[in-house]
Parts: sequence; structure tokens; C-alpha cells
Amino acid sequence: MPAASPVTRGVIHSRGYATAPGGGSNTLLYLLGAAAVAGGGYWYYSAGSASNVGKEAGTAAKSVAQAVKAATKFTPTKDDYQKVYNAIADILEDNDYDDGSYGPVLVRLAWHSSGTYDKNDGSGGSNYATMRFPSEATHGANAGLDVARAKIETVKEKFPWISYGDLWTLGGVAAIQEMQGPKIPWRPGRIDGYAKDATPDGRLPDASKVADHLRTIFYRMGFDDHAIVALSGAHALGRCHRNRSGFDGPWTFSPTTFTNDFFTLLMNDKWTWRKWDGPRQLQDKTKTLMMLPSDFALVQDKEFKKWVKVYAADQDKFFADFSLYFSELLELGVPRAQFVSSEPWIMKSTEEQSS
Repeated sequence: MPAASPVTRGVIHSRGYATAPGGGSNTLLYLLGAAAVAGGGYWYYSAGSASNVGKEAGTAAKSVAQAVKAATKFTPTKDDYQKVYNAIADILEDNDYDDGSYGPVLVRLAWHSSGTYDKNDGSGGSNYATMRFPSEATHGANAGLDVARAKIETVKEKFPWISYGDLWTLGGVAAIQEMQGPKIPWRPGRIDGYAKDATPDGRLPDASKVADHLRTIFYRMGFDDHAIVALSGAHALGRCHRNRSGFDGPWTFSPTTFTNDFFTLLMNDKWTWRKWDGPRQLQDKTKTLMMLPSDFALVQDKEFKKWVKVYAADQDKFFADFSLYFSELLELGVPRAQFVSSEPWIMKSTEEQSS
């Protein structure tokens, strides 16, 4: 499919809204949530779980009652969402998982639950948390995210009033900020939808593809070349897993700290194609780090490369741009009227609260 025309200012700021702009409230949010629950959109799916059909039928009434109670008797404040943030921060560190943190996989969950948006028809995005359903959870690009969903479910159990869409995106915000990254403006307002709202496979970036594919994927969401490079900087975090994507290894030497290292390494190190029995990927001279074909495309394409150079030289600029674009990514597909605040909030890190 040919790439769409790029937008001119990073993103179209109204692109993520399915309805006309207007005022929003928490009461509206929970009334909408109750309606979604009544339609069977509430339940949580993870790969390998038993069929949820019976569970859906057996607990729908209880879930509706809880949602209605929330709508009529409980209106969460920013302080309540800060408590959710803090609970997420508390579960991030775990020496038995990967490099000692669930932070990177929670960023990936937030990214993938939002990056399905299509500006042409308004479908997809973070609003309905449709990765709860098998039809979307089993997409190849979402392999391994059952780990993230199961981990953050422990927070959902403590705060059952929060929607999955808000929980997953706030999880990404908390993870980035707690891993020394930039502040990410965020606000609640997403509701949990129906299985029918799940998006088709193929909307997320394919790591084996290069520049044309990246433009097709990101332009569909409303982003331009600048945003593509900025958002790719999330690869400073985490690693690939052979049993998930097929690729293997970390991008940087500090995979649990948010930095501009992805860009400095991509620009300055010598990268060669790895000789192995897995998919095509590159390795550095130490054979410790990896880059994906889609990463390497950022320095092969002259329009992408100019932003790689900027971010490799200036971490503050990268942080500022990533904050802008990631915040907008997390709001894709959410009608403006659903947001409980006219402007996004800045959540305090645990370090800020302790000091």
C-alpha cells in the first residue's frame, strides 16, 4: 500500500477524536464505561487463558453494577490517579524479570494499545483497550504483551474503577518517568469497548521492514517523519526475545534507563548483519547489542537520518520531542469529550513525591 501524504506539523492535533470537541467529566466517563461493560467489553484476556465466553456471561451483571456504582458514588480525582501511578511504579522493579524491570514491557503495552489508530476512519487507538480480546491480543506484533497485561492486572485489582485504556497508557507514562525519562502529559477518559472494536492485524510497525513501511504505518496514524524518529527512540528501553518476536537482544547497554543512547549507538557504532538462524538483525562490534532492520532504516533514509543526528547530539531535544509525540500517541482514538480535563496532567514521579 503506498504511503499516505505526510502531515506538516508532526501530528494533526484533532486527528484522534471520533466526535466533536466538547466538555468532559468523570461522571460521563463512568456512565460510558458502564455501557461498555454491559456489552461484554469488560473482561481481561491473556494469551493461553481459557475461554472467556462463559466468564463474560457469568459476571456481566456484577460488572455493570460496579460500574454504575462508580458512576454515581465515586468520581476519581487527580490524586486518585496519582495513587494508581504510584501502584504501577511499585511493581516495576523485579530482579527475576529481564533486566530487572517490567518498565520497558509496560511502555510497549501502552505503545501497542495506542498505535492501531487509523485517522481515515477513526478506528483503533487507546480508547477501547481492545487488546483484551483474543482477536487482537494474538497479533504477531503483540507477542509477549500477555506478560505486561498480567503484571499490570495486579494494579487493576486494587483500583477496579479505572478503565484498561487509562491503566495501560498510565502504565507507559509511569514506566518512562520512573526510568529517568521525560515527563509525559497524560489525562484519563478512555473507556473499555467491545470485541467488535478490535483492530485488524498489520497496523503496528513490522521490525523486519524499512522506510516505506514505517511511513505507511505512522502516516496512517497522522504522524510525520520527525515523529517517526522521535517515537523510535523508545528502543532505548528493553530487549527483543527470541520466543516472542524472533529477534534477540537489547538495543543499549542500559535497557532500563531512558536515554538518547539508541540514537548515539545507531549513529556512531559499526553495525553488521548477524549470522545466525534467526531473522535478519544487526549487531555491534561487541556482539552484545542489536538493531532491527526498521531501526537501521532510520540512518539509511536521509529524511529520517537528519533527526537521528539531532537526537544523538542533544538528549534534551529528544526528551522534549518524545514527550510531545508519545503523549499524543496515547490519546489517539479518544473522543475529546471523554477526557476529564481540558489539558493533560503531569503526574509526579515517586522521587518527586518523596522529596
